[in-house]
Order: sequence, then C-alpha cells, then structure tokens
Amino acid sequence: MADHRIVNITLDEGSVVRWNPDVDHERKVAIFDLLEENHFAPVGDFSGPYHLHLAIEENRLIFEIKQDGSEAVGRIALATTAFRRIVRDYFQICETYFDAIKTASPSRIEAIDMGRRSVHNEGSQLLVERLDGKVDIDFDTARRLFTLICVLHLRG
Repeated sequence: MADHRIVNITLDEGSVVRWNPDVDHERKVAIFDLLEENHFAPVGDFSGPYHLHLAIEENRLIFEIKQDGSEAVGRIALATTAFRRIVRDYFQICETYFDAIKTASPSRIEAIDMGRRSVHNEGSQLLVERLDGKVDIDFDTARRLFTLICVLHLRG
C-alpha cells in the first residue's frame, strides 16, 4: 500500500563524528533510494506515510516513527550487539573495496564487491529478522536501512 512507506528519514547526526566522502555518498544514495521506493509497515493500528528518525542511544538502535512529522507514534529499540560483528565486517570489506578501486585489477575489484554485497545482504537479513513482529519491511528497504545503520555506527 502507498501509505506503508517512509517519506522522510533523518539520522541522529550527534551519533556520528565525521563522514568521509565515500561514506557520505553511500548515505545519500541509501536515503535517495529508500525514499524513492520502500515498504515500511509498523505492526499495530497505524497508517502512514511515515517519518523515521534513526539513532543510537545507550547501545540501542532506535527507530522513532512519526506520522506527518508530528509526535512519535512508535519507538522501536534493538540491541546493537546483534549488529556489531556484521557492521565491523562490512566496514572492513568496504575499506578494502575503496582501496582496491584505486589500484586493483577489475577481477579483484569484482571479487571484493561480491563479498561486500554478501556481507551487506547478511546484515539486511538480520535487520528483517530483528524487526519481525514490529515492522514489516521488504528486503530492499532493509538493505537501505542497513546502510544507514552502518553510518550511525561511525562514532568516536
């Protein structure tokens, strides 16, 4: 349904020290793609479209859900511990990928990119599982949200 979607998303920028150009580009692309097409349906008697604010508070990933930018109609907290390993692995492979695109052969870049997508898919599937029973999302929405969750983990 058209009303089961995110129309605005913000990140708690207080959670982030600084984004390098590669991370900032990934963030912008994820937000653009997410707003273009997504499925986001919180469980309960809610109707969208939704405004979503993502933050990390006290080792919890917070999804603050609003309708029409008004007060929050829902707040979901997920433990960040479940995501730590996968986010760390994703950062490591992204760093390798961004280094490789400067000097590596096309076949090496492709192999690293396949690994990067695999780790990203694993994190996206974990997000779908953790949100089960709280929010119904499709896999593409989960992929874009996982990218934004990774950005939030860039803290000092």
